[in-house]
Amino acid sequence: MELLTTNNVWMMVCTALVFFMHLGFSLLEVGLTRQKNAINILFKNVFIICAGLLTYAILGFNLMYPGSFLAGVIPDYFFDLFGLSAPVADGSLDLAYNEGYTYWTDFLFQGMFAATAATIVSGAVAERIKLGSFMLFSVIYITIVYPIVGSWKWGGGFLDGLGFYDFAGSTLVHSVGGWGALIAIYLLGARLGKFGKDGQSHAIPGHNIPLATAGVFILWLGWFGFNGGSVLSADPSLTSITLVTTCLAAAAGGISAFLVSTIAYKNFDLTMFLNGILGGLVGITAGADLMSPFDAVLIGLVAGGVIVFGVSLIDKLKLDDPVGAVAVHLACGIWGTLAVGIFGSMAGFDQFLTQLAGVGIIGAFCCISAFVILSIIKATMGLRMEEKEETEGLDAHEHGMDAYAEFGTVHER
Repeated sequence: MELLTTNNVWMMVCTALVFFMHLGFSLLEVGLTRQKNAINILFKNVFIICAGLLTYAILGFNLMYPGSFLAGVIPDYFFDLFGLSAPVADGSLDLAYNEGYTYWTDFLFQGMFAATAATIVSGAVAERIKLGSFMLFSVIYITIVYPIVGSWKWGGGFLDGLGFYDFAGSTLVHSVGGWGALIAIYLLGARLGKFGKDGQSHAIPGHNIPLATAGVFILWLGWFGFNGGSVLSADPSLTSITLVTTCLAAAAGGISAFLVSTIAYKNFDLTMFLNGILGGLVGITAGADLMSPFDAVLIGLVAGGVIVFGVSLIDKLKLDDPVGAVAVHLACGIWGTLAVGIFGSMAGFDQFLTQLAGVGIIGAFCCISAFVILSIIKATMGLRMEEKEETEGLDAHEHGMDAYAEFGTVHER
């Protein structure tokens, strides 16, 4: 019982840290975008965690893991359709999983992960998506797409049977959000003024880089729970090495992105530095428990380069991602997943092919799902704000509020 209590308390602490990450995402997105849309971005992030927890309780958790929230409520054939286990009422909801943690702790920890996938999309579509359309997409994506993908590995599905490995979600969380973000920005189009008539990309600076910096440090702290909690116990040895590899990859990712961007663009770009840290964190997430400190540094160094070239590629494709979400979460998520077959205790050509197959299968499913959902929303509700509303700011037109009222209204800036 003492071991159970210790493990369960650690899992609850990690749950709180992952919850805290949503403040980090909020500050990062607000800081890297314009003042006139700050309320809109904060509203989306608040909605995601609230709606995400409720919909994950109602359906999502039972799509990922057999449980009893919905036992007898949803017909079994619905679960059979996706090759999932139907929920069963076995009277064991209050029992521990192998002396690790309780069912309820598991639900809350996993629910925080689910909301993260939609938060990734929020940053990429900032400053031009209709709020109602975004909320509907988020609910569907969190409730159905994310849990189905998660069930294929973490729920003991076919990818788990193939030997696919993703410790804490480089693919199952970050790439799921990244694929959704990629499809969304493709269908939305770029912000007004992002690409000129000459086809060149024009920077649209964020209004508060100190906030963005604070957001990244909060996210780095939250990753102690994201990866540390994925150990699923308070095992001192495994937890310690996981946190060490996580931090070293983050640091290496930041340094790499700063150096590569400085060489490429001849300036010290803080936003590249910040996204490099996040890229290192995403990159190590798939194999944080398998890597040596040296492996973690190498993974982070590559991830930092992926950030710089990923952001450049997105621009060349005439796609508009205000916060670099696709480069951070999709490109580095793919890299981190493949790195499991290159570095660490599971490295090998067969494992690399398995990781590659998992990335491809999940990518195809997420792209098709996101495209169908967003296309239906676009055809019915519409995805994008009107030009006048986008120009004057979403805060004024959708919220009737200003993030910094004492400095005047958004119409004056």
